[in-house]
Amino acid sequence: MTFLTVAEVASIMRVAKSTVYRLVHSGYLPAIRVGRSFRVPAQAVHNYLRESYTGQINSIDQS
Repeated sequence: MTFLTVAEVASIMRVAKSTVYRLVHSGYLPAIRVGRSFRVPAQAVHNYLRESYTGQINSIDQS
């Protein structure tokens, strides 16, 4: 099992680290604590993104 740091998760998801911390603290992303930092299972990140995917592509009307 591969674990990612909060910074790595933020980079993958293209969000701020504070957003990842919010997801961890709210329980949307499982994580383990290693010392004072969190590690998130890589599969949990992929599962979260897959479940959050809406399947909609927003296009800009260029008329």
